[in-house]
Amino acid sequence: MTDKTDFKKTLDGYRAQRGGFRALDVPDTGYLMVDGHGDPNTSPAFAEAIAALYPVAYKLKFASKRDLGRDYVVPPLEGLWWAEDMDAFTTARDKSRWDWTLMLMVPDWIDRAMITAAVEQAGAKNRPARLDDVRAETLAEGRCVQTLHVGSFDDEADVLARLHHEIVPGRGLRMTGKHHEIYLSDFRRAAPGKQRTILRQPVTAAAASSAS
Repeated sequence: MTDKTDFKKTLDGYRAQRGGFRALDVPDTGYLMVDGHGDPNTSPAFAEAIAALYPVAYKLKFASKRDLGRDYVVPPLEGLWWAEDMDAFTTARDKSRWDWTLMLMVPDWIDRAMITAAVEQAGAKNRPARLDDVRAETLAEGRCVQTLHVGSFDDEADVLARLHHEIVPGRGLRMTGKHHEIYLSDFRRAAPGKQRTILRQPVTAAAASSAS
């Protein structure tokens, strides 16, 4: 019987502390991804993206255990979020203006052929509406700052404002990539007040101001 890897326990990127803002270097990571736009609470595309990602992820898990002898817990759902005006996240919270990419991490021992086969298998019966939108891509974030938020998503604004406007510039950094959330709790089941979400922001060193 093979050991089952739980990436939430083994990968440094899934560690964060409530109230603490930790800098870390995130390695390039492979994901299954689906893009979308709009309010995640009301957009049919958001629920359809989740419904397309998980069948592929579970087909990969079963194939890995069967063919490679490597079993693992399907990693937590993750999301990249952005808007033309990033204040849509921290002040206005206008969710209709949000763009997003939902993601499930793919272990580094799984190759493209296995992913292609998993997508085909996921569509063999009860084909998900957005299955054709599922793609495999490597995300390169590099240096990041992250923290743990406990509570509802609508209570993230103050934490994000502190991260964006206080923590990042206060450390001589500037934001570079998309806002990244990792849902350690299943938000379809967990009570809003108990949801545990890692909030991550890719950063780079701020350019030194030139003398006038």
